[in-house]
Amino acid sequence: MESIVFLEKNSIHAVVRRPSFPHVWVEYESTAPGEILERLKEATIAITNKVKLPGELLARLPKLRLIAEAATGTDNIDLAWCREHRLPVTNIRGYAVDSVPEHVFMLLLALRRQLLAYRADVAAGKWQQSPMFCYFGQPIRDLRGSTLGIFGRGSLGQGTARLAEAFGMRILWGEHKGVPNVRPGYVPFATVLAEADAISLHCPLNDRTRGMIGEAELRAMKQDAVIINTARGGLVDEAALLQALRAGRIAGAGFDVLTREPPADGNPLLDANLPNLIVTPHVAWSSDKAMQALADQLIDNMEAFVRGEERNRVA
Repeated sequence: MESIVFLEKNSIHAVVRRPSFPHVWVEYESTAPGEILERLKEATIAITNKVKLPGELLARLPKLRLIAEAATGTDNIDLAWCREHRLPVTNIRGYAVDSVPEHVFMLLLALRRQLLAYRADVAAGKWQQSPMFCYFGQPIRDLRGSTLGIFGRGSLGQGTARLAEAFGMRILWGEHKGVPNVRPGYVPFATVLAEADAISLHCPLNDRTRGMIGEAELRAMKQDAVIINTARGGLVDEAALLQALRAGRIAGAGFDVLTREPPADGNPLLDANLPNLIVTPHVAWSSDKAMQALADQLIDNMEAFVRGEERNRVA
């Protein structure tokens, strides 16, 4: 009989059905670092979302047979250790192919059409005081005919591209930073920075991508370009981004992720109060439909593992 421990049930606001195989199920609303070892000591299957599982901790859990990641990103798990010690890890895929791209375009449209700036102008009475029927404040830019650079060609990047095509945008698939050879269908990293009117990030966070957008990259972008990040906060140097926004080196930014989450100790982007910066609390993935799909796939992965099938394995 499997012993399943869900370390952070409050990370999924959906009905999580119980697996069809014999099991004992224990769940916790959340789990602090100091509680992990005690809670998993008898577990054969661990469910985690953002709780970190380093190799030195996993080495003390000999009964553990599977880590079921309740998300797509697995940067919270020591995958190298899991591969070396043949501990399977599964993740969730393709569940937010509508939710995340729609969030990207909510942010993109709000920034390109200056939604926050115009809302503030109306609240300040500027339209009411206008000598004509409309009030011209910040410049408004259409999406049609503009160029969208996308880094990350997984299901979320492709879903974003489909919406971009519907809006009549030109798409550039960005190659990895610093690589000498460009794959067919991709564009050099520097070319995307130079030509894109908007950039959308859909990369995993790893040693290759951490800090991929910093001061130099922001300076290389068009002055009227915007950047959207619904992937991981660590992809972008947030201090450099804020400086670029305040200096007018780029036109705007829409972020659904920050380097540390929750940002209990604060973050420079949260206090900026800029009309061209939108920060949402890591909710791009979490439409009702997407969250239920995630919950269903989580159990599907575990049932496949117990049947001896490889499904959504990352280690």
